[in-house]
Amino acid sequence: MTVEPRNDAFVAFEHVQKSYDGVTLVVKDLNLSIAKGEFLTMLGPSGSGKTTCLMMLAGFETATNGEIKLDGRPISQVPPHKRGIGMVFQNYALFPHMTVGENLAFPLEVRGMSKSDREAKIKRALDMVQMYSFINRRPAQLSGGQQQRIALARALVFDPALVLMDEPLGALDKQLREHMQYEIKHLHENLGITVVYVTHDQGEALTMSDRVAVFNDGRIQQLAPPADLYERPDNSFVAGFIGENNKLLGTIEELSGDKALVRLRTGELIDATAVNIKEKGQQTLVSIRPERVEFKPEMMPPGAHTIGAEVVEVIYMGDILRAVLRVAGSDEFVMKMRNTLGQTKLAPGQTIKVGWHPQDARALDP
Repeated sequence: MTVEPRNDAFVAFEHVQKSYDGVTLVVKDLNLSIAKGEFLTMLGPSGSGKTTCLMMLAGFETATNGEIKLDGRPISQVPPHKRGIGMVFQNYALFPHMTVGENLAFPLEVRGMSKSDREAKIKRALDMVQMYSFINRRPAQLSGGQQQRIALARALVFDPALVLMDEPLGALDKQLREHMQYEIKHLHENLGITVVYVTHDQGEALTMSDRVAVFNDGRIQQLAPPADLYERPDNSFVAGFIGENNKLLGTIEELSGDKALVRLRTGELIDATAVNIKEKGQQTLVSIRPERVEFKPEMMPPGAHTIGAEVVEVIYMGDILRAVLRVAGSDEFVMKMRNTLGQTKLAPGQTIKVGWHPQDARALDP
């Protein structure tokens, strides 16, 4: 997709390309504008170009072509330490021989700040992450979560206008990672700083971001707020990468504006919203979210399509039940149901009818 840079952007990538060997482009003609105070996440699989973009913005990599601007000024000739950018890494990058206080003092000393000003800023930053009582400890005396809080405080201690975070929660366990997501989100809201965050974790991106740029093969596939990405994916890559998704292969039988009639491989006809489909007769992958699929007649939305299904297995997941079904030639069609009292029991081998609203079926590129 092509996104034209905005004039009021705080961070702007303008036709940026990056090649390490002079032949293969790992970032291909990137145009991206990030507003002041925005939390933007670069999301994508390994090798998609997201971390390279972050490293070019930080100054650790140089763009092969194009320009990166910060607050309207080109920064290609500005060294990393003069860009005024805070950085948080997955491996924390704390100095092991320094105490917590000395780690936070370092970026302030580099900037020539007086001792009294340093002490005030260090206390404020550590209070933000509730770690002031650990000021005299060394990193080795801290847990992974505590070290990450210190790394976050060090990135914020000199009041940067922009903070870059590269997979900062990747080394933490699931429960602590989720807790830190909310902490970072609340810090961003309270401080009003601009954050550019890199992750391959879709849940993390949806939880924390104002907007998400989904990367694949060196390009942004879609740039949108989390709800739009999940509810209205622009193509089959985004639909498959963001959350769980059912895919039914078919052919466009009729096409009128954004309304498509699709004939599935097994002959059934279903209505769908045409997204990036151009013509009748084209192959399509119809995407339907598992939580939009119903099997109880009283729960079917008005105008719902119904189709025969066979239960393959039912998996208990605590708050939800996950039923794997055989539907229209697919053996991996998933339906998610809330685990409520009186929930109808499904058993392997059982035949049922499932349905969904036509608006929840999106006809995408195959």
